[in-house]
Amino acid sequence: MHNQEMKHLMRGAWILSLSSLIAKILSAVYRVPFQNMVGDTGFYAYQQIYPIYGLGMTFALSGFPVYISKLVAEADSDEAKLTVAHQSRVILTWISWALFLGLQIFGGVIAQAMADPELLPLIQTVAFMFLTMPLLATGRGYFQGTFDMAKTATSQVVEQVVRVAVILLAAWWFLQYHWSVYQMGAVAMTGAFFGGAAAALTLWRPYRQVFGQQHFRFPGMQAYVRLISRFVREGGAITLYAALLILLQLIDSFTVTKGLTASGIAMVTAKSLKGVYDRAQPLVQLGLVVAASLSTTLLPSLTQARQARQRRQFIRSGAELVHFNLAFALAATAGLIVLMPAIDLLLFGDTAGTFALQLYAVAIVVVAMINAYNAILQSLDQYAGISVALLLGILLKAVINQPLVVKFGTAGASGATILSLGLILCLIYYAVPETIKGASAIRLFVPKLIIVTGIMAAAVYAAVGWIPLSSRMVAAGVTVVGVLLGVIIFLAAGTWLKMLTLREMLDLPGGKLYMKFLQRIKRGN
Repeated sequence: MHNQEMKHLMRGAWILSLSSLIAKILSAVYRVPFQNMVGDTGFYAYQQIYPIYGLGMTFALSGFPVYISKLVAEADSDEAKLTVAHQSRVILTWISWALFLGLQIFGGVIAQAMADPELLPLIQTVAFMFLTMPLLATGRGYFQGTFDMAKTATSQVVEQVVRVAVILLAAWWFLQYHWSVYQMGAVAMTGAFFGGAAAALTLWRPYRQVFGQQHFRFPGMQAYVRLISRFVREGGAITLYAALLILLQLIDSFTVTKGLTASGIAMVTAKSLKGVYDRAQPLVQLGLVVAASLSTTLLPSLTQARQARQRRQFIRSGAELVHFNLAFALAATAGLIVLMPAIDLLLFGDTAGTFALQLYAVAIVVVAMINAYNAILQSLDQYAGISVALLLGILLKAVINQPLVVKFGTAGASGATILSLGLILCLIYYAVPETIKGASAIRLFVPKLIIVTGIMAAAVYAAVGWIPLSSRMVAAGVTVVGVLLGVIIFLAAGTWLKMLTLREMLDLPGGKLYMKFLQRIKRGN
């Protein structure tokens, strides 16, 4: 029975990981045609408000649902599971209405703080998506906590498909009817509400079947105060880390345009430059997809090993998570830096802001390591240290961002992001148990990884870095050749230097097939 439950759990984790992967790819990829249709200034208007949507999405998609699933899984009876889910929905209803009303009432103040009062309609429009949050977060959390991952997975994909369709439709109408970028942005932001509503509809029937006939007694304010306290201490840490890059982008929304104009740049140009700088976000998001999927997939095995007091298994899973995240993220970062001029031209039509985008790409490897160590600490129920680390990192970004933008332009904002992420990584690294640090064999692994990545980057640059980027077609050829060559060289050099252990190779998705392929080559020789 235990084996059957474990198989069911792992199958559910893979379903959820796959749906999260699809949702993340959709969320990143649509921005390329969107930017091409609305231009840098239109992209600026949308991206200024996107972090507010991003926070709401994180609350409803990956922050509070994960925490509610933890509360539900810990409950010792079916009745207790239903009760804690119901109480969570009540708390989230209070939070969502407070956020909705706050954005409606203070939207003008927020737009003014972003140095662009015309953003008010976008802020008030995106506020409606918070009204879908209680049902989405509670439904997803309850079903995940009872190991029914398919319903959460379906709602994730439906939400992104509907939202992306509305956004691209808004961009098309912008071209057809010659709207202003602010009219287009307001309509695009309705995608957040319609996507959330569509996802809520996919959850409504099963949710009603479970909760429809239940009658919950009011447990008293004390019970809610205790649960709110846990939401803030534990759920807050999970949610804030899930929204880490979005929080940094929110600071950019308030400071980058201001910093550019303070340096003497005209407002119209500053908006365009901010739009160019925002190109980095989908690129970094895609670069983090593999690392984020590995973290999501390995977290259940970490938690299960810890609960079963399987110390060796916990250490092994933690070490694998660190190695995999670092390897894939560093390879993606190096590849993006080398190929950035070609990627910039291919996706966005010019090579503007290449250096700022290359610098921002370093965030991939830093965030991947933060995610790995954060997953380990979360599985150990250590929340206080990681919350302090995150708050200090955000504070650093808030303090240094605008001065660096005034001095170095958008590259200064990229640098501020890397410095704040670096501070967070350093702080949470010291909180990780020494057993994990030792088991990750970082002293042996990192030098090999640096050599392999260096070989890959040098080979790709030597092969395609010198080619003049005269058109998008040329940029497409350079990008495709560079990516394929990079993957082949990274795999070959990594195998030759034995960068990963045999066990780690076998644990990788597709690792067994790759090892069989190597065995055939050896037998052929």
